[in-house]
Amino acid sequence: MNQQKVNKVVLAYSGGLDTSVILKWLQNEYGCEVVTFTADIGQGEELGIARDKAIAMGVKPENIHIEDLRHELVSDFAMPVFRANAAYEGYYLMGTPIARPLVAKRQMEIARAVGADAVAHGATGKGNDQLRFELGYYALNPNIKVIAPWRVWSLQGRSELVEYADAHGIPVQKDKRGAPPYSADDNILHISAEGKALEDPWLSPDEEVFTRSVSPENAPDKPSWVEIEFERGDPVALNGIRMKPVPLLEALNRLGGENGIGRLDIVDTRYVGIKSRGIFETPGGTIWQVAHRALESITLDRGESHLKDELMPRYAELIYNGYWFSPERQMLQALIDKSQEYVTGTVRLKLYKGNVIVEGRKSPFSLYSKSHVTFESDVVYDQADATGFININALRLRLIAQARHA
Repeated sequence: MNQQKVNKVVLAYSGGLDTSVILKWLQNEYGCEVVTFTADIGQGEELGIARDKAIAMGVKPENIHIEDLRHELVSDFAMPVFRANAAYEGYYLMGTPIARPLVAKRQMEIARAVGADAVAHGATGKGNDQLRFELGYYALNPNIKVIAPWRVWSLQGRSELVEYADAHGIPVQKDKRGAPPYSADDNILHISAEGKALEDPWLSPDEEVFTRSVSPENAPDKPSWVEIEFERGDPVALNGIRMKPVPLLEALNRLGGENGIGRLDIVDTRYVGIKSRGIFETPGGTIWQVAHRALESITLDRGESHLKDELMPRYAELIYNGYWFSPERQMLQALIDKSQEYVTGTVRLKLYKGNVIVEGRKSPFSLYSKSHVTFESDVVYDQADATGFININALRLRLIAQARHA
């Protein structure tokens, strides 16, 4: 292994098997001081366990950082993405790609504060997270040393991790010793499951994969209704009650989960070129996106909305591939945020057995004109004007037909 000299490293640490082994491996291989950083991004785990395990492995209490980043995740990362209606390859609402640059950002801030010369993560060499972490690291500090153990150590697979843990006194829960049926990633926006039992895209996932939602078949036989109020493209209230970003998303998650909303089974293409099958649950985010698009339908002009739709795949790809801090993502974000100046209003939705059904939308900036669209008589639109409009727009088509089909 080509080992660089490291004095102090900040490790993105979950307290699970992988990062616990990485912690001890860093201490053994580099002989350096390890600082752990554990982010609370709404994964619903007891994070005190991470502190206890780090202390048990010799990390000084002052070198253990556990921070609640849920508000920043929703307000500074999820909201900008949902203003864009971004979905990678048309479906994926990108709960994990949104969270990784936030973790990388805070990890780099801690590294700077404690005088660390390196950072480390537990992402594998096959996936996207290594890019999301490391492109973020280098964008924020081009001279930082990065340690990615899965790309350099000799350990191969879970059984060897367990053997290493046993040999070095790292506690491993009994239910963590066997090979898990899949790998899961969880935060306040979504939970995803990949690998193992899910690797065959033809096989249906077992119901036990789903932890945030009931199946649509088992959802209530009566629908639920919710009204979401937006200001400048961001949700600010549910059913007339103003809420901060985190409790608002949590409330949408509960509503979506109870009604079987937000389940997705997709095969997407990783940046490294591998196709991967994933099972995703994004109950609140699914409701949020449907409502946002419904409000845009009455507040954005055709040119604005169509341009946004043309740019969305490129914007989503940048985030999925790890380019959150790139200038091109920031440029697109400025355009997207400009488009949201008048996306203010309320959307009424019916939630029923996995479906999000728009039932009403209103805005003080609505471009919808009943006087123009009516089928009854009106004084604002001269239907005869359409003849000239059609003739002008048909001219090029008629000339092509005359020249090529005469």
